[in-house]
Amino acid sequence: MPDPGPESRSAPVPAPGEPLPLGVGLTPTGHPAVDAGLARLAALDGVPTDAHVAVYEDVHQRLADTLAALDRD
Repeated sequence: MPDPGPESRSAPVPAPGEPLPLGVGLTPTGHPAVDAGLARLAALDGVPTDAHVAVYEDVHQRLADTLAALDRD
């Protein structure tokens, strides 16, 4: 029987009370520093929302630093 593909496979169901995965896909930009910053967003899957702020702040700082470096070049 042919593989039905990833769309039809069911994702693991978290235990009651556990956070749901975000399921947000990231498209590579081709800029290593930006891609590394955005990859940090994967750390949010399965993490309670009160812990998201620190990751968002880290990603924001990484992207701001990358933009500042482009301005210096």
